[in-house]
Amino acid sequence: MEMICLEKELKENSYPGRGIIIGRSADGKSAVTAYFIMGRSENSRNRVFVEEGEGIRTQAFDPSKLTDPSLIIYAPVRVLGNKTIVTNGDQTDTIYQGMDSQLTFEQSLRSREFEPDGPNYTPRISGVMHVENGKYSYAMSILKSNNGNPEACNRYTFAYENCVAGEGHFIHTYKCDGNPLPSFEGEPKLVAIPDDMESFAEMLWNSLNEDNKVSLFVRYIDIATGAYETKIINKNK
Repeated sequence: MEMICLEKELKENSYPGRGIIIGRSADGKSAVTAYFIMGRSENSRNRVFVEEGEGIRTQAFDPSKLTDPSLIIYAPVRVLGNKTIVTNGDQTDTIYQGMDSQLTFEQSLRSREFEPDGPNYTPRISGVMHVENGKYSYAMSILKSNNGNPEACNRYTFAYENCVAGEGHFIHTYKCDGNPLPSFEGEPKLVAIPDDMESFAEMLWNSLNEDNKVSLFVRYIDIATGAYETKIINKNK
């Protein structure tokens, strides 16, 4: 698979929607993830990321303007022991509970499907990172309608073992802007993962469409120790 330029990819797509990036830093020392949200409606744009325990939660920036919390207020990131779960919806909790009950990542998602927001039927994208005893692996998932047909759910899981330093994968909800919004197609895109968290976060944030971007989360986890650093950027301040 050809490695794409993540900066170019983001700058040329005004609305990838919500995106997850997972990989390994170029020096091999860090397990890396990033999650961003975008919005076209006032309700979607009226959000910020806030830290909650070892994870994060979305929160209304102006509670008086919140109209429907069902698909926009959730915990995108939760930590279960040596596993970090990152998703674009409340399936974070489904995966957490499933894996806590000894189900696999894939088994945990069997009870879920794409979001009930026709005609878009937004895909549910999810990832899990497993850092233990100096070893690192991760998996990503997308649950999507069958080419816009809500009668069928297509389920795809991609697992990455012994991740190569400097490489990661990027998956997002929408192929591009549109009405209805077309779902992401294909397997996660191969992208480069740098060593420096601050510059990576800055590149991601500056590459997202200025009108549509809402919030960004980036985390670097030391593979040897499990210690982590987090960066959160919110457009609403």
